[in-house]
Amino acid sequence: MKKLFIALLCLLAVKSAVAQKDLLSIDEHNKYIYYQVVQQPGLTVDTFQNRTAYFLKVDYPKNKVNKSEATESITGTGKLLMLTGITAAKHIDGEIRYTFNIEYKDQKYRYWLTDFVFTPYYVDRYGNSVPQPGIDIALENGASKLEKGQLNNYSIQISNYSKQFGDRLKQYMLMVSAAPIKNDKKKVITSKDW
Repeated sequence: MKKLFIALLCLLAVKSAVAQKDLLSIDEHNKYIYYQVVQQPGLTVDTFQNRTAYFLKVDYPKNKVNKSEATESITGTGKLLMLTGITAAKHIDGEIRYTFNIEYKDQKYRYWLTDFVFTPYYVDRYGNSVPQPGIDIALENGASKLEKGQLNNYSIQISNYSKQFGDRLKQYMLMVSAAPIKNDKKKVITSKDW
């Protein structure tokens, strides 16, 4: 009975890992992409813009947001660390840099994460994990430059991160008021007007 239960758990774990990997797709430029379109009836472009800016400021403060004149979109770059090893002994294997785009129209918005580039880490003489200079591997070219197990592990981690990014964005878009309104005006009492 125990063997059957363990085999069933392993089968479910493999099935969920494969399902997470399938979240990444290939776009028309042959790059991996995580792409979603979300309908939000009753919300305007200004509301989406304010809530997106607040979301990036609060949840992803280290992401770099590109300043643009377009009010219908926000673009930027970010990075996430790739971990390897068993649960008790995980270590940083590298980092993935990506670009994100969030565009909105009245009553709907879309977002995507793409341009995933892997930079391996090494341990320097002080025992710190630091990026190896000059080595950048696009995820699309990872099959020729990374081991198959590494590439699968990175794809699963990227998929999980992308899904988490999208879920958090959806939560912020559903908030009634994303940013608290600050009233910086001080009430001045004058004795002349009574």
